[in-house]
Amino acid sequence: MTGATPAPGTSIPVGTLPNLRDLGGYRVRDGRKVRFGRLYRSVLLARLSDPDLAQMKEFGLRTVIDFRTAAEHEANPDRDLGAREIGLDVLADRTGSGPAALLAKMDDPAAIGEALSDGQGHEMMRTAYRELIELPSANRAFNRFFTEIAAADSLPLLFHCTTGKDRTGWAAASTLLFLGAPREDVFHDYLQTNEQLLPALKPYFEQFEAVGGDPEVLRPVLSVDADYLQTAIDLMERTYGSIDGYMRDGLGLDEEILETLRRRLLS
Repeated sequence: MTGATPAPGTSIPVGTLPNLRDLGGYRVRDGRKVRFGRLYRSVLLARLSDPDLAQMKEFGLRTVIDFRTAAEHEANPDRDLGAREIGLDVLADRTGSGPAALLAKMDDPAAIGEALSDGQGHEMMRTAYRELIELPSANRAFNRFFTEIAAADSLPLLFHCTTGKDRTGWAAASTLLFLGAPREDVFHDYLQTNEQLLPALKPYFEQFEAVGGDPEVLRPVLSVDADYLQTAIDLMERTYGSIDGYMRDGLGLDEEILETLRRRLLS
């Protein structure tokens, strides 16, 4: 990227890769800043056009981390950016069905409307965010995520799920919290998804309306809400006391890795 340094959370304009941004630029408690050009977050890479694929290869990525389930990956495999690819199934231990399974039934607006009406969509998402803290598979995945960031020759690194908003959102938020970014900046980065992703999801809303559904019932599961992230943070703090406790006791990261993360990601 060239030109003036962008504001933290600014969208990187790659047409077929919405919700792409650099995690850098945020100032942390000790006065340092999160480095630009180290960590990127995005949606899945399956729909990259050829010109956008060529543009992404210019980022010089060394690692791509995919938080999707095996079924999600098999249905829409990422395009090859020339980087090492690591699949980390955050939801492998989920026993029930989540928002993605429900939205697969877009041709049944009555069923979706019944499942998401009267605040049920919002509560479904709160449950999904609690799973990001509670599921053993989530802890294993995020342990590996941070371990890879700390590894030699792993950066620049891009991480994503399907829409880059929930699993990816927690990965970004927990990274920024750990590095010492103020809460308001953590929420700012998280909520940028509504600006950067929702326009790209317009066809989903239109498709649902075309088969007789009320597109507004989809909004709780296709957007992000500060309450969702707060749900995960509250559970993390009740369970582990702090973000440092979560990193050490929840994810099992040792002090050497934690210090390496700070050294590699802050300047």
